[in-house]
Amino acid sequence: MSIALITGSCGLVGSETVNFFAEKGFDTVGIDNNMRKSFFGQGGSVAWNRKRLQKKHKNYRHYSADIRNVSKVNGIFKKYASGIRLIVHSAAQPSHDWAAKSPVTDFGINASGTLILLEAFRKYCPKAVFIFSSTNKVYGDKPNLLPFIELEKRYELPQEHQYYKGIDESMSIDNCLHSVFGASKLAADIMAQEYGRYFGLKTGIFRAGCLSGPLHSGVELHGFLSYLVKCSLAGSKYTIYGYKGKQVRDNIHSYDLANAFYHFFKAPRCGEVYNVGGSRHANISVLEAIELCEKISGRKINFEYLDRNRIGDHLWWISDVSKFKSHYPEWQYKFGIEDTIKDIYESQH
Repeated sequence: MSIALITGSCGLVGSETVNFFAEKGFDTVGIDNNMRKSFFGQGGSVAWNRKRLQKKHKNYRHYSADIRNVSKVNGIFKKYASGIRLIVHSAAQPSHDWAAKSPVTDFGINASGTLILLEAFRKYCPKAVFIFSSTNKVYGDKPNLLPFIELEKRYELPQEHQYYKGIDESMSIDNCLHSVFGASKLAADIMAQEYGRYFGLKTGIFRAGCLSGPLHSGVELHGFLSYLVKCSLAGSKYTIYGYKGKQVRDNIHSYDLANAFYHFFKAPRCGEVYNVGGSRHANISVLEAIELCEKISGRKINFEYLDRNRIGDHLWWISDVSKFKSHYPEWQYKFGIEDTIKDIYESQH
C-alpha cells in the first residue's frame, strides 16, 4: 500500500495532487478543514471540491483537521505511518491582505503548522518524501528593484538582463519588504529546507508564482485568473490594484505543478529548493489577461483601476525553472497561458 498524504487537499494544488496520485494508484489521505471559507467567505469555500474528490476517488480519505492541532496531525500520521510514501503540504493562509489583518493566525497556519507536519513526518515516516508548496513571495519585493522597461501593456526586462528568462534561486531573500504572508511562508520554507539538510530527510521546496486551474475557488484576495474569469462570466466588477495593470505574473496550471511533484517524488533530494511557475512558457500581465479573457468569453470585462498596489506586491515575476528542468529533464509543460484560461472558463461556464 502506497499512501500520498496531502494537506489543503480541497484547494487548487491539493485537489489536483489528489487527482494526480489517486490516478497513479496511490491511496490518498487529505487534510483540509475549509479554512479558505473563513478567510474569504462563501466564494472561497472548498466544500464543493471535497464532495467532488470523495465521489470521484474511492481511494480518497478525508480528514477535516486543523494542521495547528498537534494531536490530530500526529494521530493521522500514526494511523497511516506504515504506508505513507509522500506528503505534499499545500495547506496555507494564502493572502497578503488577510495576513496583515491577523498576523498571529497567519503565522500559526503557515509557519507553525508546517513545523508540526515536518515533525510528524520525521517521527512517523522519515523514509517518505515531503514536498512543501512555498511561494515566490519569499523573495519579498526584491524583484521590484530590477530595471524594468514600461511597454504598452506590460513591464518587461531588457533581453540582455540575467533574469530576462526568469528569476532563479540565486535572488537574495534579505533586505526587502516581504509582507506578513511572505515572512510566514519564508519561515516555513527555511524549516522545510533544514529538515532536509540538517536531518537528512527528503524534502523539496517549490517556490511558485501564480497557480491556476479549474479547481481554484478564486476570490478577489487570492486566485488571479480564476477570479478574473468569474468576474467575466458574472459581469461583476474587477479591480486592478496599481502598477497601471501592467504587472506581470507567470501562471502554472495546477496539473503541471502536480506533475513536477511526481518527478521529484520519483528521484527525491534533501532540502532542495526550486523556483517553479509558468516561466517564459506561460506569463501574462493583468491588462493582457483581461484582453485574453474577453477574447475567450466574448464578453467585455467591467473593471476599475485603483492607483495603489498591494504592499509588497511584485511588479513583475517570471520564474526561471532551469534548475528543476536540469534535475528532471523529462518534465514538460502541458498547459500554456491561453490553455489554462480556457480550461478555467470551460469549468465555470
